[in-house]
Amino acid sequence: QVQLVESGGGLVQAGDSLRLSCSASGRTLSSYGMGWFRQSPGQEREFVAAITLSGGSKYYTNSVEGRFAVSRDDAENTVYLEMNSLKPVDTAVYYCAASQSLYFSHNYASRPGNYAHWGQGTQVTVSS
Repeated sequence: QVQLVESGGGLVQAGDSLRLSCSASGRTLSSYGMGWFRQSPGQEREFVAAITLSGGSKYYTNSVEGRFAVSRDDAENTVYLEMNSLKPVDTAVYYCAASQSLYFSHNYASRPGNYAHWGQGTQVTVSS
């Protein structure tokens, strides 16, 4: 069983950058495709980005394409979400999630139900 812990959230101004980290314990992350999701109050959990277990493919939702970058460091057992040019609409709780599926297309990775393991979330607030 893998346990995930997100960190790096905070309060920033529009245009600033943040780097979120998702650290794992219990099992090595190299066996998992990883996703980042976010959720605002009253909204459904929304796909943000994902990276395959090899790191060879990365997927993004349209609204963050070109601003956010997902990466992984399996030696550190950590996945990152670099967020640049932040906007107030990016305000949410950000969650990382792990999936052991060997099939990890963009469509598959974008669905929260396809992940068995979740972190507790980290708050990102972007002021205008």
